Amino acid sequence: MAIEKNQIVSIEYEVSDGEQVVDSNIGGMPLVFMFGRGQIIPGLENAIANMAIGEKAEVLVKAEDAYGAYEPEAKQEVPRDQFAGIELEVGMTLYGQGEDGGTVQVVVQDIGDESVIIDFNHPLAGKDLVFLVGINNIREASAEEMMSGVPVENQQESCCGTSGGSGCGC
Repeated sequence: MAIEKNQIVSIEYEVSDGEQVVDSNIGGMPLVFMFGRGQIIPGLENAIANMAIGEKAEVLVKAEDAYGAYEPEAKQEVPRDQFAGIELEVGMTLYGQGEDGGTVQVVVQDIGDESVIIDFNHPLAGKDLVFLVGINNIREASAEEMMSGVPVENQQESCCGTSGGSGCGC
């Protein structure tokens, strides 16, 4: 039976870039997401669409269905003084705020005396990925989950353990 759009899916996975394991949640908390909402990379979502609870598979996800092609022009030279107080290292990942207000991840590519070159490509851009994936659970979403798009397992309590979120003077 195929997984249907808006169902809540729980998976355990290990992903490698062909050379080394780059991420894994095996033995830890499962990844929980709402199917069909673009919450995981498209190639993995498509690959598990016909899997059932308890089923495991090895899945190859091509770069274009994962984090896309590597874009050489997605680099920027930034004045070094914008990183005041940060001990920079080549290869380190930094997070900032993009023009749209969302979180932007960059990788430090080169450090000069006056400037730093940062790379806006996802670290796995341009790479085919191999997933070892297992389906832990599939369930129907609640009305609240359908509206918010967020599985209850991923919802954070608002403030001081209350759902009201007001006050927050604790």
